[in-house]
Amino acid sequence: MELRKFVAPEYIFGVGARHLAGRYAKNMGARKVLVVSDPGVVAAGWAGDVSKSLEEQNLPYTLFSDVSPNPRAEQVRVGADLYRSEGCNALIAVGGGSPIDCAKGIGIVSSNKRPILDFEGVDQVQVPMPPLICVPTTGGTSADVSQFAIITNPLEKIKVAIISKSVVPDLSLIDPLTLTTMDPFLTACTGLDALTHGIEAFVSSASSAMTDLHALEGIRLVSKYLIDSVKNPADVELRTRIMQGSLQTGLAFSNAILGASHAMAHSLGGERDAPHGQCNAMLLDHVMEFNLPSSPERFERIAEAMGIDLRGMDARQKRTALLNRVRAFKKAAGFDLGLTVSGVHRSDLPGLSDKALHDPCMVTNPRKANKRDIEVIYEQAL
Repeated sequence: MELRKFVAPEYIFGVGARHLAGRYAKNMGARKVLVVSDPGVVAAGWAGDVSKSLEEQNLPYTLFSDVSPNPRAEQVRVGADLYRSEGCNALIAVGGGSPIDCAKGIGIVSSNKRPILDFEGVDQVQVPMPPLICVPTTGGTSADVSQFAIITNPLEKIKVAIISKSVVPDLSLIDPLTLTTMDPFLTACTGLDALTHGIEAFVSSASSAMTDLHALEGIRLVSKYLIDSVKNPADVELRTRIMQGSLQTGLAFSNAILGASHAMAHSLGGERDAPHGQCNAMLLDHVMEFNLPSSPERFERIAEAMGIDLRGMDARQKRTALLNRVRAFKKAAGFDLGLTVSGVHRSDLPGLSDKALHDPCMVTNPRKANKRDIEVIYEQAL
């Protein structure tokens, strides 16, 4: 057994968890809080619930909601300037991966006094962030429990991956009720992102017995409940199961890291400013097809977690059954798109592939890939 480490934040799971933000911020010694969100989450009322919990504790706060999908380095800088000028000493992120990653970036810059893009790579954050509480509102990104922060550099059209235990939040308040305002397409995209987290973590070269437990359970939950959740957005029980699946796959990938699907999704998202979950959903089955020869036994366990009965099948039949299930699952979730929807052309593939090969997530992909391999996968996803 190789040495493995496992990091995770404290988390509280259940309906109403978001209302605890003020109490826990006060317990952490907050004097003034920067609440980081985005316009959609503010309009849904979730940021307002968190703000009210701060008011109940007589804690002053400032709201920063100028956060786009795929948060940009400039937004991190503006947020860090606001954090400093307002005299804040704690952060609360309310939203999906974009506000949470932006809040992580603000925390990194505030503590380390350097531009966020300086911290690209693994273990580059030397000074810990200020206290960070997360209230996730999507069932898939899992940024609230991970040691990842993904920030876009729009000048170079790339996404920068920052991986460090220093960016693991102090507390995640995971409230399934927040998922009820997601539309069906966002539900599908974020759920497929969670499925990708579980699959890539389970076959990662850095997986372990601990991450395997979380990955397989997350795959099982998302596979069983996502389609019904897409069709019944107000069903809190279904949303709870999806939020549990997101949590499980988040704990898995944060520690086992990911693979080619995420590396390629980061490249695509940086180049086209496309939604991250959508990018992964378009690529997942094609990357799986490439990776299957490297660890067929592991993919068989994924198939079983997805509810496929493999008895009596030979290796080729098992492979076909798994890929067919993933593709049918995507279609049932209402997702039947190719890369062309993001404006990608064949002429773009060499540049996208080169960026993907340099993404940290490619290091733990179970099958080594060269540039042409990645181009072919992109071609298949067109």
